[in-house]
Amino acid sequence: MVVLVGLALLPAAAAAQGPLGPLNDLAALGEGSGQTPDAVPTMTRAEPPFKATPRAKCGPGSKPEPDIQGRVPAGSDVNGLWCNVTLISHQGSSGGFKVWRYVDTAGHECAIYDTALVYPLNAFKFDGSSQGVVVLDMSNPRKPVQTAVLTDVASLTPHESLDVNQKRGLLAEVSGNLTTEPGYVSIYDLHKDCRHPVMDAGGLYARLGHESGFTNDGKTFYASGTGYSSITALDLTDPKAPKVVWQGNVRSHGLSLSPDGNRAYLTEPLDHYMTILDTSEIQARKANPQAKEIARLAWSHGSLPQNAMPFTQKGKPYVLEFDEFNGATLALGSPDDIGAARIIDISNEREPKVIANLRLQVNMPADHAKYSNDDPGSFSPGQGYAAHYCNLDSRVNAKVVACSFIVSGLRVFDISNVRKPKEIAYYVAPAKAAAENGGDGSNYAMSKPAFAPKRREVWYTDTTSGFYALRVAKSVWPK
Repeated sequence: MVVLVGLALLPAAAAAQGPLGPLNDLAALGEGSGQTPDAVPTMTRAEPPFKATPRAKCGPGSKPEPDIQGRVPAGSDVNGLWCNVTLISHQGSSGGFKVWRYVDTAGHECAIYDTALVYPLNAFKFDGSSQGVVVLDMSNPRKPVQTAVLTDVASLTPHESLDVNQKRGLLAEVSGNLTTEPGYVSIYDLHKDCRHPVMDAGGLYARLGHESGFTNDGKTFYASGTGYSSITALDLTDPKAPKVVWQGNVRSHGLSLSPDGNRAYLTEPLDHYMTILDTSEIQARKANPQAKEIARLAWSHGSLPQNAMPFTQKGKPYVLEFDEFNGATLALGSPDDIGAARIIDISNEREPKVIANLRLQVNMPADHAKYSNDDPGSFSPGQGYAAHYCNLDSRVNAKVVACSFIVSGLRVFDISNVRKPKEIAYYVAPAKAAAENGGDGSNYAMSKPAFAPKRREVWYTDTTSGFYALRVAKSVWPK
């Protein structure tokens, strides 16, 4: 999430030089020493028809939404709404921006999620439920057991940066807030026992923080400043001694890396486009590495690009891109322009193109205009009928996408036909009045979901009501 409200909550350390020398001089606050890649022109290309994704057909045992797809009228979700999903378990009372699943070398299965929506406002939850990164033992998904809460500097305010590398079992995060924050990075080891993470390193290793990305090999962690032109690439070959290998004067919200680490897919939050960046020299650890822009792609009816995740299907490369909030969030466009999500074909990476949209009927401009000021949470600048985070069941031969659509709850899509995605399931948590939703009980689903695909499970958090483990009906799960 990005809302440019000024550099709030900067600790006194902001004026100090970081532990890794001039490359990490926090006095620069973003633009400073480092590389500024040559820009390429932003392109727009023909897009598929602009319409809502086909609605889920709810099977037995469902409690469907009462109106158009995605709408949650007042009083309809007192006990929740669901379609083709079963609630396996629920834990806690707070949630943030990321949920991860990790299985360690001993076979322990863990869920890891952040709990702070906006630090330090979360501290006003005096029960402590919204302070730190929570670790759950998921050996029995029906009975999660909290085994740890990480409360170092970055864990208290990771914003959207919490990341877990599956190959090496590393957890990395960088401090952030609504805009950005001095880049205190924390690294934890999960691989021996994910239930009890062991801290490897913590310090002001990045210039700024807000979002992040990890290479598949677990050796490079990227911290992005979002509100500023600032990306720091850290070498984690030795996770106990992070080293800056590249400082980029590039503005990016979220970023994801290709499987080989040679490409980064960046989302530009203000000028509204995705950048494909050649990061091969960084990945190869060349001296004074230079990143190069390959392409920039913009699309119609966007809001604030959040992240862009590469995946393949039948060997062909794509990107799942998703926007957050609406076009008026930063007073840059119409409140009825909901970016939602889209699938981008990157077979020709110099000419990427949108081939499909993932969006709900209530995200369509006319319907949004009709309901955006009437339903609980729909008028809140921090909520609304919009997407926030999505994830894939797999980066290879992906078939399912799950997205947090804020007031519309968790939505699940079948993308086995990438050009014709369809909604297959959803879950709107029972209404819970809280300070975050203004006491109106509206859903506040913001997190990147996690998958246990062999069990057809999706895990996510709702800001006001905590962690949920759901199982999607076998009848709608792609074969």
